[in-house]
Amino acid sequence: MKLITTTAELAAFCNGLAGEPFVAVDTEFMRETTYWPKLCLIQVASPTQEAVIDPLADNIDLEPLLVVMRDERILKVFHAARQDVEIFNNLKAMPKPLFDTQVAGMAAGFGEQIAYDALVRQMLRIEIDKSSRFTDWARRPLTDAQLSYALADVTHLAKLFPILRERLETSGRLAWVEEEMTAISDPAAYDVDPEKAWRRLRPRKTAPKYLAVFKAVAAWRERTAQNRDQPRGRILKDEAIDELATQTPGNLEALNNLRGVPKGFGGSKFGPDLLAAIKDALADPEGYAPVVDKPGPPPPQNAGAVVELLKVLLKARAEEAGVASKLIATVSDLEKIAADDNATTPALTGWRREAFGSDALKIKRGELALVLDGARVRVVEVRRAPKND
Repeated sequence: MKLITTTAELAAFCNGLAGEPFVAVDTEFMRETTYWPKLCLIQVASPTQEAVIDPLADNIDLEPLLVVMRDERILKVFHAARQDVEIFNNLKAMPKPLFDTQVAGMAAGFGEQIAYDALVRQMLRIEIDKSSRFTDWARRPLTDAQLSYALADVTHLAKLFPILRERLETSGRLAWVEEEMTAISDPAAYDVDPEKAWRRLRPRKTAPKYLAVFKAVAAWRERTAQNRDQPRGRILKDEAIDELATQTPGNLEALNNLRGVPKGFGGSKFGPDLLAAIKDALADPEGYAPVVDKPGPPPPQNAGAVVELLKVLLKARAEEAGVASKLIATVSDLEKIAADDNATTPALTGWRREAFGSDALKIKRGELALVLDGARVRVVEVRRAPKND
């Protein structure tokens, strides 16, 4: 096993990756007490070579690897890619193109969000040793057992990826996965601009005053968490942002009286800073408030029943196709379809519309019905009696 601890070693290894069709990549990081993930280890395997890279080694420069991540001639393979991709995006090296075997596993019939060890077990008939699973990856030195455990995350991945991709190509579903990869590799999904932090939350009101304070408090929390390198929740809980936007406290006493604000918050240096942010937002609420989608038409009276019907249809279609239902549609998608035939939702576009969305609309129109056939639900066409003249 190769452990890379110098820039020269890394450059030599990455030069050998230049002509590879793909590389399997994984990272080990710590984030429990920080805002920014602390990168502790990088594992890379190609069809011909493999290595563990120590980003905490003295004076190592990761740029040779970042060049590989940016090289669009090399496919980057991950499992459950989002957190790994976020790390590389923070390093200005968005990995493109990429392939997420967890998403691919959902399309290939391995269930909802299949774990890496389960995918390895089912595809390669290999049982992964989990004894080093809860390692403190920031501690040095790491043992050979820990390094071997980490490397296994990519050596098996490099073996199962070609098999999984061929399975998807044969079933005509590779395009489904490629569509999902576009979303995962979109830099906007990892934007940490404090002024956009409110988008991760759910404002409950649409009044400009409420939205302006909601946005300002979310931005203040994000900025403070970044500057202090602490998790957002340690600065202020999500529910407190809604309360602050609703109550708009104007002084420290009012701030301390809020249920969602930690005890003594107003007496800390956080209190005056937060009140200043709220005051600035209220100076021009119409100008500062974000634009949010207006509530759609109220759902029909039978919307709940329609959603339940759509859940059964989704399960039936997913089982027929051998696809994880979550990849096709979420409960939120079903609620939108139940309320509006022209809802803006992925379930009514692209391959999802073909696999499920069109039938969902037909169910609503009474053109399809669900029939219990033993233990199996079948979808049947409704034949309407001809009208008598």
